Amino acid sequence: VFSGNNYCRSICVLSLSDCKRQSKPQYNTPNANSPSLSNDVSSLVKSSKLSASAPEFVPSTFTLSDDAAAYDDSEIYYPEPTLADMVTDFLGHLSSSPGSFDSDVEYITSMLNGCVTTEDLLQELVELIYTQSTAIPNFSYTGARLCNYLSHHLTISPPSGNFRQLLLKRCRREYEQRDEAVRGDADTQKKFHSFVLFLGELYLHLEVKSAKGGPNRADILLTGLKDLMISLFSNPVDGNLICAVKLLKLTGSVLDDVWNERGQSHMEELIQRIETILLDATCSRDVRQMLLKLVELRSSDWGRVRSAAAASNATPENDPNYFMNEPTFYTEDGTPFTAADPEYAEKYQEILDRQDYFHDVYGENGNDQLDVKEGLASSCPQSQLCVCVWVCVWRGLCENDK
Repeated sequence: VFSGNNYCRSICVLSLSDCKRQSKPQYNTPNANSPSLSNDVSSLVKSSKLSASAPEFVPSTFTLSDDAAAYDDSEIYYPEPTLADMVTDFLGHLSSSPGSFDSDVEYITSMLNGCVTTEDLLQELVELIYTQSTAIPNFSYTGARLCNYLSHHLTISPPSGNFRQLLLKRCRREYEQRDEAVRGDADTQKKFHSFVLFLGELYLHLEVKSAKGGPNRADILLTGLKDLMISLFSNPVDGNLICAVKLLKLTGSVLDDVWNERGQSHMEELIQRIETILLDATCSRDVRQMLLKLVELRSSDWGRVRSAAAASNATPENDPNYFMNEPTFYTEDGTPFTAADPEYAEKYQEILDRQDYFHDVYGENGNDQLDVKEGLASSCPQSQLCVCVWVCVWRGLCENDK
């Protein structure tokens, strides 16, 4: 039973759906294989006036422009790449494939020699390489090697300076702003830290011909690195201290050797600055630990192992490995001791003398020891032979020790 309104609404819905079903056209899908369809297609093809050789159709409202008329696919013009594009591609390739440096640098240099023909282009090249070497993460090493190679193989040398001279001038501009950079904002400090590490790599890899003809490192960079570290320590915030630690880990051993050869105590002064920072500065715990590890690294000669003294001249004073191959013995209560222990030096020597005695008795290779075993074989079972020998030796040692 429907109420009045609901009943009328239901009737209207049913009627509308019926109308839709009735008004929906009924299609008869023709069969593609039917003979009638094939006949229709054949008649259309025969009666068609279309031709494959007919001229192309152009709408009456379409106007052909002069540029389109002059366009020829066979003569497409590609602009030559600029120096910036070429250098960016080269440096990107070396950054992604640093192992290909030795095989690719000669080709890169030949391309640059053909492109860099003016003083302005050389200035642009120096700026591009400097910018990329300080901007691309972990590229300072490869960038420094590239700078060294180009400084020796680029042929252009204008009056303003060759590649190496212009590069050092560019670095000097950044160096002169060091005191402001270490106190700048985060972005300024980050750029300055990248420059510092690049300059460290440059000092290690840039070779300058000396008067004697052999390659040397650039002394001007040596002085610059010392001043940069002093500036970093003058504002001992975490970022500056981390940069100084990285730089000393990278160049510390080389700087220490050069300064020691010249009788200069610059490394001692830097270490004293670090120790003062450890006492007074409010750096984070992780940075403090890095500084402590750095001081420890320097005390161990930067982790280097010097060549051991000759065996005939080796003493505990000049050979740190003097006691390395010496045997270790144990006291009655199980305490180990070696030749390096002064308390047991006499006892250690006595045991070594006894070893020499047994060596003389039993022979160098133990061949004479077989006679001792054969002499004991008649009174000891075969399984107890070795035990009897070592018990006798051990008791003799204990009695003499007492």
